[in-house]
Amino acid sequence: MTERSAVERDLLEQVPDGLFLGGRWTAAGEGGTFAVYDPSSGDELKSIADAGPDDAVAALDAAVAAQADWGRTPPRQRGELLRRAFDTVTARAEEFALLMTMEMGKPLAESRGEVAYAAEFLRWFSEEAVRIVGRYGVNPEGTGRTIVSQMPVGPSYLITPWNFPLAMATRKIAPALAAGCTVVVKPASLTPLSTLLFVKVLEEVGLPAGVVNVLTTTRSSAVTKPLLGDSRLRKLSFTGSTAVGQSLMKQAADGMLRTSMELGGNAPFLIFEDADLDKAVEGAMAAKFRNIGQACTAANRFLVHESVADEFERRVTERTAAMPVGRGTEDGVKIGPLIDEDAVEKAVELVTDAVERGARVLTGGSAIDGPGTYYQPTVVTDVRPGSKILEEEIFGPVLSITRFSSEDEAIRLANSTEYGLVGYVYTRDLARGQRLMERLETGMMGLNVGVISNASAPFGGIKMSGIGREGGFEGIHEYLSPKYTMTPDPFA
Repeated sequence: MTERSAVERDLLEQVPDGLFLGGRWTAAGEGGTFAVYDPSSGDELKSIADAGPDDAVAALDAAVAAQADWGRTPPRQRGELLRRAFDTVTARAEEFALLMTMEMGKPLAESRGEVAYAAEFLRWFSEEAVRIVGRYGVNPEGTGRTIVSQMPVGPSYLITPWNFPLAMATRKIAPALAAGCTVVVKPASLTPLSTLLFVKVLEEVGLPAGVVNVLTTTRSSAVTKPLLGDSRLRKLSFTGSTAVGQSLMKQAADGMLRTSMELGGNAPFLIFEDADLDKAVEGAMAAKFRNIGQACTAANRFLVHESVADEFERRVTERTAAMPVGRGTEDGVKIGPLIDEDAVEKAVELVTDAVERGARVLTGGSAIDGPGTYYQPTVVTDVRPGSKILEEEIFGPVLSITRFSSEDEAIRLANSTEYGLVGYVYTRDLARGQRLMERLETGMMGLNVGVISNASAPFGGIKMSGIGREGGFEGIHEYLSPKYTMTPDPFA
């Protein structure tokens, strides 16, 4: 068992262990609890409330009761609350970073980066709250006036994933609150602590009762079903796997809910013969190993022109083999644990399948004995068509390489997937870059950059990677409904 420092113990004590319903922290109605574990050791961090269906209904009751008042709250007041939350999260960045590393496993330096990223959604949408605009104009026939206003969608259900436990919460909560919507939030059971601490911050900076309600649970389906079946709910936002997203959309269809779905990815990383290889290698390391490879934006398939493939392989193999592995709080660690044993088994399965089909492991390629759920930073090359590693998200520190000989072949390989979240392109040819912007079937693209996420930009994909956008001014419109009003000609 890992010996916790006094700072870690004190921080865990600060995290609420109950549900947040109607402005009160409370035990689950059935009295159940579940444990949250540290993936670096397997040790229990904290026991928290395990919500059931009745708690879900109570959460929606609170959100519905608060909706009218919150929707009428002046935009400036909504924005100032979010700004206070930004200031507080920023001031307590070290606490949030340490908590995130404990529950999710990522290196502390990366957790600090996520806190900064998460806070930016609070600042961005605090500013967008006062920029919600409609329009007024004469209709084409001149017989009347057209008024288009923006109305809050209404009570919203937000389901967040485990891999970015704070940023995914702020990326959903901030635009909803800015738009005037109340919410019920369900964080992932693997990493709920960051969300609980964040909602405690919202409470401290003046959040009205019922505007944000939090359900922590190990029974996702049982909690979600009564919410999606309740006509008072008007919006569903989900980040997670495509299979779960499809199931949720089917359930949401009965109530004609507005939906935002940020689902799976299978990101191609294209390196052309004219690429700046120094920058391409830096971008590759960031795009692949950020968050231990556990990101929907992580580069999944490295497609490298045959003329530079040998040199690229040499450089990334050297860099990957030198990456220190360990607990995220240890100095110098670059690769922390995967989230659980299932994630380790998935990495083993995909690499084994690729090797059996003819791929070569250049470094790594194996799980690491516990305690903790670790997998070696890995480079696999000569990956053959049909390999599972080319078709499924790796969600681990595995860099797979396939060679190509022409631009058309690269685009064909890149687009040969049901997913379309993000792609990365390295080339010095401006015209080629512009062509790839149009020909790559993704909702986002990094051109000579390996990290693309930004609070001011619309995040989301096409095809089986989902619908809707988070971030940017587009993000707040996911929580607004345009309302058209016709008035008579005032001069008639």
